[in-house]
Amino acid sequence: MIVAIASGKGGTGKTTVAVNLALVVRRPVRLLDCDVEEPNVHLFLDAGPAVNEPVGILVPVVDPTLCDGCGECSRFCRYHAIVVLKERPLVFPEMCHGCGGCLQVCPQKAIHEVVRRIGVVRTSQAGRISLVQGSLDVGVALAPPLIREVQQRIQPGTDTVIDAPPGTSCPMIVTVRRADVIVLVTEPTPFGLHDLTLAVETVRELGRSFVVVVNREGVGDDRVHRYCRQEGIPIVLEIPDDRRIAETYSRGERVVDRLPEYRSLFRQLAERLGLGIGPEKE
Repeated sequence: MIVAIASGKGGTGKTTVAVNLALVVRRPVRLLDCDVEEPNVHLFLDAGPAVNEPVGILVPVVDPTLCDGCGECSRFCRYHAIVVLKERPLVFPEMCHGCGGCLQVCPQKAIHEVVRRIGVVRTSQAGRISLVQGSLDVGVALAPPLIREVQQRIQPGTDTVIDAPPGTSCPMIVTVRRADVIVLVTEPTPFGLHDLTLAVETVRELGRSFVVVVNREGVGDDRVHRYCRQEGIPIVLEIPDDRRIAETYSRGERVVDRLPEYRSLFRQLAERLGLGIGPEKE
């Protein structure tokens, strides 16, 4: 079972849900941190040494001795990563998405590719949890290729919890596409409702199964609940607005360890999502 924890906005408690959900799964589980621009799952796990694997994408290099300045590569590239000015090609590697199309359309075969590093994938172990974390290099704006590389570490037959990037843009969409079910974390406020509706529209467009978790229950009003009832969206967990949870999070500690009364709630959520079905192994 692959479960992606997502949200329409940052700060709703998405990482809190992902970490504590993985902690209560009753058999080995993989926890993927796909929020590659600011990964933080490792802060809550006592993981062993990490194995670092650099990740890069292929970007074009033009051989000026072969290029005749025809401009076919520039006309093909939707991202304007390669342009031809006065019959001289210019490449902007930061804008390249590594599709390789410019190589295919170049009639003079004047283009070859080199690897440009964009980040690193770190793999470590914390008890039953195998943590796989992507970290985008500073100054790199292209998250989806690194997210796809993190997801290559999904193992068939192993329960997987994915901490997705916030929002509804390309990084989130790439992350949740492989999930069997998506958990949308929201809060009962006008801002929470606004961004929840965007997330719901996105996952419906993808045709994915999804449910809702309401965090900080009690701080706002009932508009999120009314919206979910009207749309037929199941709310599978409500986490109270408990100051102790915020204090635990701020210290980098796990809710299910410091506040044992919440362990049963997360176990019920795991079982409802189909995670860790079988005998418990502490």
